[in-house]
Amino acid sequence: MQYHVNGRLVDASEATVSVEDRGFLYGDAAFETCRAYGGDVFEWAAHRDRLERTCETLGMAEAVPEDMHDRIAATLDANGLDDAYVRASVTRGVQPGKLTPAEDVDPSVVVIVKPLPRGGVDGESVWEAPATVRTVERRRIPESAMPAEAKTHNYLDGILARLELRGTDADEALVRDVDGAVAEGATSNVFFVDDGILRTPSLAGPILPGVTRAVVLELAADLGIPVETGTYGVSAVRSADEAFLTNTTWELRPIATVDGVSVGGGPITDRLAAAFDRRVESQYTS
Repeated sequence: MQYHVNGRLVDASEATVSVEDRGFLYGDAAFETCRAYGGDVFEWAAHRDRLERTCETLGMAEAVPEDMHDRIAATLDANGLDDAYVRASVTRGVQPGKLTPAEDVDPSVVVIVKPLPRGGVDGESVWEAPATVRTVERRRIPESAMPAEAKTHNYLDGILARLELRGTDADEALVRDVDGAVAEGATSNVFFVDDGILRTPSLAGPILPGVTRAVVLELAADLGIPVETGTYGVSAVRSADEAFLTNTTWELRPIATVDGVSVGGGPITDRLAAAFDRRVESQYTS
């Protein structure tokens, strides 16, 4: 495999950044996880916008290179990949070893790719079965402490949430906010259906504005599926008629159980998954 590091392609074994890089020292970096279908990044504009917003939040608004998409394309081509996992990272780079960042930024920019199954109508899921979900004690960092829309290398809260799943059969952690309302999964957004209405936690809470989440809401509008965003307890998800998770890698993944309670997918989940597959398929034929 070859990765793209600071403007050039290098073998994966040689793809390194300095131990003095602030992304390593402090998690002072932004990243996006994307999927390539048919050789191009799905919803790239949305991913780039979020990457730029995160960098702006971190005080390095100009750090995302103008040719980021070209770097991703070059990495896909170098590895002969049309369908792939793509991770693009932008760190503040090497600076003096103190917490306060310098104003001048020479960012480290890294692109990593890995093969993933073909998506779309003729593709296959990267997950083997619907998700088993368990509620964890770890709470989502409140917005007043950490902007939820900033997708940074600081993923400690998600890691700690996933650590609570050790020794269980769960695939994903259901994380609540400090008031006990459902926020999201450790690496996913949560949707559920009740009385024919598609519901998902509002972005007014400490919730990452997922790119796949936005696509699903757009597809629901196209299909005439009623949508509600709001504040919900765990019991609402446990008692739902159907439920699913979304993220870039999983796309739409039905929830089999929540805390041992059977939920499962259903007709609305199926309609949205089929519409998502058609959306992906259009990228192969465009």
